[in-house]
Amino acid sequence: MAVQAWFKDDVDDDPRLPHLRNPQEFVSMGQLAELGVLYWKLNPNDYENDEELRKIREERGYNYMDLLDLCPEKVENYEQKLKSFYTEHIHQDEEIRYCLEGTGYFDVRDKEDRWIRILVKAGDLIILPAGIYHRFTLDTNNYVKLMRLFKGEPVWTSYNRPQEDHPARKEYIKSFVKTGVPLEAH
Repeated sequence: MAVQAWFKDDVDDDPRLPHLRNPQEFVSMGQLAELGVLYWKLNPNDYENDEELRKIREERGYNYMDLLDLCPEKVENYEQKLKSFYTEHIHQDEEIRYCLEGTGYFDVRDKEDRWIRILVKAGDLIILPAGIYHRFTLDTNNYVKLMRLFKGEPVWTSYNRPQEDHPARKEYIKSFVKTGVPLEAH
């Protein structure tokens, strides 16, 4: 089964709710791929021996890995940490996350600057390209265990919007948006 994604409504209440539009507008894998978002469905119960995961890591040069249990019981300053993840930002490198347990939402901006909400659950490996505006939150279950993958040493730096002059954002615009006009900052 493919990842579930939809255009997010404009309601600003609890970000941990699904926020489906009425009527609902779902987003296809093809639409996500046009934005540079990549997806694989893997077996989270055997990630240590998963040949497909090994192949992805090898082909894409992901040589660093760690695990993150994100829940109130295991993360100091949990609410503040979630708030920082939910602040719209970019990275200078890809963001690679493999969900091993639990659920959460990645929100990404489309070419018209609308939010697309992507539900990640156990087995979903998602790659967000460098320079895409995005954010992350948990759903109401308040738990996710993620594998974080990197090329080389991990870089944790987030660049909050606006970042139209950041080299990663400029490259993203050139590669995926192709209008030549940066998306206007809010």
